[in-house]
Amino acid sequence: MSLEQKIMTDLKAAMKAKDQGALRGIRAIKAAILLAKTDGSGQELNEEREIKMLQKLVKQRKDSLEIFIKQGREDLAVIEREEIAVIEKYLPAQMSAEDLENFLKGIIEKVGATSMRDMGKVMGMASSQLAGKADGKTISMTVKKLLG
Repeated sequence: MSLEQKIMTDLKAAMKAKDQGALRGIRAIKAAILLAKTDGSGQELNEEREIKMLQKLVKQRKDSLEIFIKQGREDLAVIEREEIAVIEKYLPAQMSAEDLENFLKGIIEKVGATSMRDMGKVMGMASSQLAGKADGKTISMTVKKLLG
């Protein structure tokens, strides 16, 4: 079942349940799918592209959440948290911090990285291999910790 089909099924279920948080999150995903399909790039909406799209939606909401918390707007922060939870259900399971660190150690050994100057090599390989399993910010922080 494709992401679009899952979204349509879940949207109907959320409408019947009158779950406003789920409705907002699912509608955001549906809108992003529609934009991706009609963006004129001619690219097919494959699983890899869907994952990137979902990660982007989560990142946008996390950035907004951070701003709302700094401004003391808990009413808006609650909405963002609900949407993040809904969108993350459609992403593959994220790697644990320990698994991520072990995986990155293997990449560092393979590339032969010894200092922060080699971070680009490590990040390039890690980002492609860990797509959907960990977000870029977490990967970057872990690589810095290991190379620093």
